[in-house]
Amino acid sequence: MAKPDLAIIPRHVAIIMDGNGRWANKRGLPRTLGHSKGVEAVRETVRAAGDAGVEYLTLFAFSSENWSRPETEVNDLLGLLRRFIRRDLAELHRENVRIRVIGDREGLKGDILPLLLEAEETTRDNTALTLVIAFNYGSRDEIVRAVKKLAVDVQAGFVQPDEINAGMISSRLDTADIPDPDLIIRTSGEERLSNFLLWQAAYSELLFIPDYWPDFDRNLFFDALKVFASRDRRFGGLTNNPTTAVVG
Repeated sequence: MAKPDLAIIPRHVAIIMDGNGRWANKRGLPRTLGHSKGVEAVRETVRAAGDAGVEYLTLFAFSSENWSRPETEVNDLLGLLRRFIRRDLAELHRENVRIRVIGDREGLKGDILPLLLEAEETTRDNTALTLVIAFNYGSRDEIVRAVKKLAVDVQAGFVQPDEINAGMISSRLDTADIPDPDLIIRTSGEERLSNFLLWQAAYSELLFIPDYWPDFDRNLFFDALKVFASRDRRFGGLTNNPTTAVVG
């Protein structure tokens, strides 16, 4: 499928990649194979986002709640992340993709944090698509960490309590220099945000699709962009006030 001919392209698309395990169970396969197939969907989606002219693509890779899954599955997920970075980092760098990581970095053990930092550092000056990887991420935790930073500034006298506003909280989130998502997609048919970008999603368009993540491809991605382009974003007002990239 060719690049969609759309007048409006979302500047920032975020995706909750859901359904790897159910995709595998439906086929009588180990859940591990569902996660492996999901990595292939990541590769294709990154390419599709770049081709469409999306500036930021955020992928919910590993939530702060995922640690409660069985140890074998957690290890499988971490192993896939390792392989993705080691295998794909060079290609992403050649394609001028910048990688950003959001989530709580405190307490990450082993080689995961060094790998994430290497990916950020290697690609920091790239200027094409920014791929944001949400790892060990939970939105409530992110907001709590931001409020703690703000409380420290209040205690130090840098900020007065009556000066606190939404912008001050936004500037202390993991996504401080990243625009809020215009479109959030969740696969697998589930219709909830599951602690993902709750603050940033205040005016996002939400799209829930029945397909499991391993089946997600550029056609489904471009279909999602078409749905987004058909919506009238009013941001609480009466007239359309888009903050997206206008093509042409």
